[in-house]
Amino acid sequence: MYEFHSPLVVFFKHVLDPLLVVIILWLITLFYGEPLTGEYIELMIFSWILSLYAFRQTSIYRSWQYNNIRVFLRDTIFGWVFVVVCLVVIGNITQHEVFYSTHVISAWLIITPVGLILSHFILRMLTVNMRKDGELQSTVVVGVNENSLKFVKRVSDEAYLQMNIVGYFDSRSDVRIQQGYWPKLGEMSDVVEYVRKHDIQVVFISLPMTPHPRLLELLDGLHDTTATVFFLPDIKIFDLMQAHFNYVSGIPVIGVCESSINGIDSLIKNISDYVLALFFLIILSPLMLGIALIIKFTSPGPVVFRQRRYGLNGEEIIIYKFRTMKVSEDGSVIEQAHKSDPRNTKFGAFLRRTSLDELPQFFNVLQGKMSIVGPRPHAVAHNELYRKLIRGYMLRHKVKPGITGWAQVNGMRGETEVLEKMQARVDFDLQYLNNWSIWLDLQIILKTAWVVLHRDNAY
Repeated sequence: MYEFHSPLVVFFKHVLDPLLVVIILWLITLFYGEPLTGEYIELMIFSWILSLYAFRQTSIYRSWQYNNIRVFLRDTIFGWVFVVVCLVVIGNITQHEVFYSTHVISAWLIITPVGLILSHFILRMLTVNMRKDGELQSTVVVGVNENSLKFVKRVSDEAYLQMNIVGYFDSRSDVRIQQGYWPKLGEMSDVVEYVRKHDIQVVFISLPMTPHPRLLELLDGLHDTTATVFFLPDIKIFDLMQAHFNYVSGIPVIGVCESSINGIDSLIKNISDYVLALFFLIILSPLMLGIALIIKFTSPGPVVFRQRRYGLNGEEIIIYKFRTMKVSEDGSVIEQAHKSDPRNTKFGAFLRRTSLDELPQFFNVLQGKMSIVGPRPHAVAHNELYRKLIRGYMLRHKVKPGITGWAQVNGMRGETEVLEKMQARVDFDLQYLNNWSIWLDLQIILKTAWVVLHRDNAY
């Protein structure tokens, strides 16, 4: 894959980070006067291999690229924890842990992530200085539109890319670039000559990828230069979920309907779900037992209500709730609960208003069927209705449904008696999917308690 990063960044990515893990271990053995035995050399080799894999799988280089220091710190620590866990497993299998000094290993475990983080801060300072010194790839953009304007703005703010946007080409005479952007260098017919004359290294084409004669002529001309040529696909036209570029068996593809919660993020979310669900079940067990007894002695029927909902990838799941109604509907037509609903039991109305009826869904989380935070699952009958009426409705099922969600803490809790309300709920759900972070989940959990105590639109 073509690397836009400076050689320094590429060196960190492929060599220095795993090498730094080994060097720190070696220096610590010297500091403590430990002999460099065969067991320590084996540990260094395993550490190199595991670090090379772990840091490539995390997004530490991408997070730096987007100036997301918090994600960089998280992924660096997470990648190092992965390496340590693998080494512990290998040590237990080979019974080699007895050959290592406790002082050496303890210091290594603590100092290594600090060293990795400091090295990347130094890297960033060096790349910024390189950009100031003009060590950049000369770049032009063909075609002016929202996509290309966003691209050149992003490149100008990113020191890591080491690119200098010289200007743009567009055949339309009425095109005007906002002040502060790059100059117009000519029309499409001038691109090839300009690239040859000024030794342009990279060309980005922001035009529809169609076999138009002028576009084919442009590509033929650029093939006769040494410039690297890329298309800027306008993935925003799909207006669905976060799109991204990837490879499938060496073939480039653009994902337009895939959840942004995947890889390490998915693992972090799953772990936090299990831990928090277990925590809440332990501290809320007396309350849940009391609710179960009141339901049992105040109305005939089961304590727990079971209903079919759509879960991850649209698969049917059974969710649990404390029974709040005199009926148990789960057919092809289900009436939404509403204010003063005659189907509610006396105690059930209170449970629904306070959302205490949702507590058994923590067991659904432990089953792996639900998440604590995510799009609220709807009855199968309602899903089949709204998927035909709301564009992108089923995209909310690209993640596990949640006990609470972004829509619920933004006023979309309770009955959706008109289509506009369900549309708003879906919009909030898709916003959540596109902007997920573990901190957003924690924020939603805290906001949920406030919403439940201060709003009355759940029936």
